[in-house]
Amino acid sequence: MSPGQIVLLVAVVATLGFGVWRALTDGRFRGTHAVKGVASAGSSGEEVVPASRSLPPPVVIEGVEYGERATLLQFSSAFCAPCRATRRVLSEVTAVVPGVSHVEIDAEHHLSLVRELGILRTPTTLVLDADRREVRRAAGAPRKEDVLAALSEAIS
Repeated sequence: MSPGQIVLLVAVVATLGFGVWRALTDGRFRGTHAVKGVASAGSSGEEVVPASRSLPPPVVIEGVEYGERATLLQFSSAFCAPCRATRRVLSEVTAVVPGVSHVEIDAEHHLSLVRELGILRTPTTLVLDADRREVRRAAGAPRKEDVLAALSEAIS
């Protein structure tokens, strides 16, 4: 094999590996994380916040009607195709689970909030409990079953 063929083969294998990894992790709910350099705990980042640390601060956004039991906070953008699918799934869940509300926020118009919460891509869905504290988060379009499972943790 020539060096060009070897490089092409390595590139194809790396691309397929990345694609498989992305398909397995996209839209899956993860625990609350801390962003280095951000004062707000409970944001997305590299280091997992252990349960022994204090609770993350509540997410407070002016003009938002939070749910009695939980809130699904979706960050989206106008050009994002998976955001529409996420909106549909979260609306279906809020129709089924009483006391849960769905709030969609345009990330482009709320950049300071996006930075504060460590939102890195759209769609990102945060599950907030009744005290408005982040319980789980998913980057990408989540499945309905995953949303219901994350909500059960927030509600209990």
